[in-house]
Amino acid sequence: MRDPKILSVATALPPHCVGQGEAKRFARGMFAETHRDFERLIPIFDNVHVENRYFCVPVEWFEEDHTFPEKNALYIEHALALSEKAARRALDRVGADPKEVGAIFFVSTTGVSTPSLDAKLIFRLGLSEHTRRVPIWGLGCAAGAAGLARAAEHARLYPEELVLLIGVELSGLTFQRGDLSKSNLVSTSLFADGAAAVVLGSGSGPEVLGGYSTTWPDTEDVMGWELVESGLKVQLSKSVPIIVQERFRDNLAQACDGLGLDFEDIEHYVLHPGGAKVLDAFEEVLCIEPGGLTHSRAVLRECGNMSSVTVLFILERFLRSPGYAAGDLGVLSAMGPGFSAEHVFFRC
Repeated sequence: MRDPKILSVATALPPHCVGQGEAKRFARGMFAETHRDFERLIPIFDNVHVENRYFCVPVEWFEEDHTFPEKNALYIEHALALSEKAARRALDRVGADPKEVGAIFFVSTTGVSTPSLDAKLIFRLGLSEHTRRVPIWGLGCAAGAAGLARAAEHARLYPEELVLLIGVELSGLTFQRGDLSKSNLVSTSLFADGAAAVVLGSGSGPEVLGGYSTTWPDTEDVMGWELVESGLKVQLSKSVPIIVQERFRDNLAQACDGLGLDFEDIEHYVLHPGGAKVLDAFEEVLCIEPGGLTHSRAVLRECGNMSSVTVLFILERFLRSPGYAAGDLGVLSAMGPGFSAEHVFFRC
């Protein structure tokens, strides 16, 4: 069986752009009265190295309380619209007939829908009613990488068909106005909304060589959701940069060994930016010059952390850049709830 190719990558952003200065003013109004040391914490908004983020609702929406059903209804409405936009762009870039798509993989962790949204996207996109559906929920920031790996495995089995991967995250809709924890303050400074799509199949593009998954024991509390009456409440540990420093390089080397690749041959890193400190840790353990993960830093700066789809935004930017040559080995990696790591290796 031949390895599938990444034929196209496309992204979509919602309409409401919020600059970090505006977000900082909003946070001051929300947190200052209850946090006496708020002025000591406010530099978080500068230290995450985010300048702009995009949301499906205007900033005024965050100033009021909302029920979980209200939030989830908005999730379904806007996730469908953004997903459709990203998917159409990806299909159009390769001139693909939607009927050529044999399977749709759908990843998301910021809302709930049964049937999963891929059922509706099949008909909105004009796919065949016999399209195989593979929804994946709960992998958080790691889902973009995991979804790409699973979609590529499917494409390898069905080389005569196209496989469509769609990811969408509306992290803004999970905002908990009454949560005055430091975790929520960090989330307010960092997370955003977005969607991305990838078309895989036979043709021209980077070759997907394989994926590698790891879930470490006793790390379930590092990241995730707590379900409360007002929706999904973020659980976020400050230990992620430490995990990167202690485990990422060895884990990536194990992944290379598992796929018969040489770690030293990796030329390009497409890495999910959990935040600026996480990127610093990646550069340190991978012996990349400080600031060298330019595509990851640019997406973080311009769009924030969009959870699972962020790494696909970075992949799109990488593939549009002139900085790689045919035959170069690259890896796309992301870490997320579990706590886990997902790697996808590709050859340009």
